[in-house]
Parts: sequence; structure tokens; C-alpha cells
Amino acid sequence: MSVMVVTSLGDLVIDLFTDRCPLTCKNFLKLCKTKYYNGCLFHTIQKDFTAQTGDPTGTGSGGDSVYKFLYGDQARFFGDEIHLDVKHAKTGTVAMASAGENLNASQFYITLRDDLDYLDGKHTVFGEIAEGFEALTRINEAYVDEKGRPYKNIRIKHTYVLDDPFDDPPLLSELIPDASPEGKPKDEVV
Repeated sequence: MSVMVVTSLGDLVIDLFTDRCPLTCKNFLKLCKTKYYNGCLFHTIQKDFTAQTGDPTGTGSGGDSVYKFLYGDQARFFGDEIHLDVKHAKTGTVAMASAGENLNASQFYITLRDDLDYLDGKHTVFGEIAEGFEALTRINEAYVDEKGRPYKNIRIKHTYVLDDPFDDPPLLSELIPDASPEGKPKDEVV
């Protein structure tokens, strides 16, 4: 179960822990299928810590789960799937960036170094980078301001679902656009 995330600095292939975190992985896979992440910025990069993305507003305070689009506003967030034996042990760990306990939506982060064990038990770890560590290194080396926002935008260009074990809900087909968004978002910060 994997996804290729094409960024402006290179491709990342993410292997997903679908058996351990089915709700989270299904959310991620279906958002990738609907091209929800295409155009998203890596809005916060903390060198040798994490790179965060998945917010279509680019601010770090937005984003919705696929469950909201399928079942309404009350399903904007979904619950944690934290397993104490699934750790932030290595570079390239992929986890949900939640707004609090059981408040997961679309934002996620990728670890940029090994042994971030103090994050264990706080966030749902749902995958790991299998290929593309060169791109991850480029993301980690980006010049950022004092808030961690890159001076030069780093963007998810496309997401490609390589393997999806979950059936698509009937309403999902209505959410899949014919093509990815083109150009820059209207409110892009220069």
C-alpha cells in the first residue's frame, strides 16, 4: 500500500501501515485520489525535525478529512490510531499533524532525522518513506524564516496512488476532478 508524492524538490514514495492504521491510511489514500493534496505547500519545515504539509490553505491551520466530504461537517476530524510500538525512530516517518487528541484531518508531517521518540504516543504514525530520501534531504536543507516557512515555496505537485487496499466509497467518484489544479493558488504568498 503506497503513494508517490511528487514535490517541487523530487519524488517521495510512502509505504502505508494500512493494517495498523486503516482509518488514517484510508483518509490519506482517498485524499490523494481526489487530488486534494496537489498544490499543497510544505508550510512548516523545522530543520532536522519535521516537514509539515497537507493544508490546502498553506497556512498550517486548515484542512479537512475525506470523511467530511463524504459524511458532512461533523466528520471533519477523525480519531487517533496510536500504537506505542510504532515509533518515530527513523528519518522519513510519516504521521498525522493533529489539532489535538482525536482531531486528525488532512495535515501530516515527515520526520527529518532519526530518534524523535518524544513524539511517540502523541501522533498517529501511519507510514514511512520508502524511496526519495534525496528529495527529503533537499526539503530539510531549505532556507526558512523564523517561523519555519520556506523562503522558496516547496509544493506537492501530484499524488499517485500506487496500491490501495480499500474500496472507494460510492460518493468518492464525485470528488475526483478530471485534472490536477494548474498554476498557483489565488492567495499565494510570494
